Amino acid sequence: MATFELYRRSTIGMCLTETLDEMVSNGTLSPELAIQVLVQFDKSMTEALETQVKSKVTIKGHLHTYRFCDNVWTFILQGASFKNEECQENVGKVKIVACDSKLLSQ
Repeated sequence: MATFELYRRSTIGMCLTETLDEMVSNGTLSPELAIQVLVQFDKSMTEALETQVKSKVTIKGHLHTYRFCDNVWTFILQGASFKNEECQENVGKVKIVACDSKLLSQ
């Protein structure tokens, strides 16, 4: 299964990376094993989002910036509002990164 490394920039991905870096620095973990853990993290996140997330969210806000580079869309919204069936959350600024899932099968 091919994956993107997008989720490494999420909060959980950055915490995992920091922890792995610390373990490699301490000699607890080899660099090769740390890389394998990150690759498995990428695969697990992609699979979990494909199979386990069923809710839909509506996003509204002011489009501040957008960019399309290397088949990756990046949107920056200001005054964004996320709404699903149960609740609504307002956020001052949000960055959305989107990739074409068809690229994974190539």
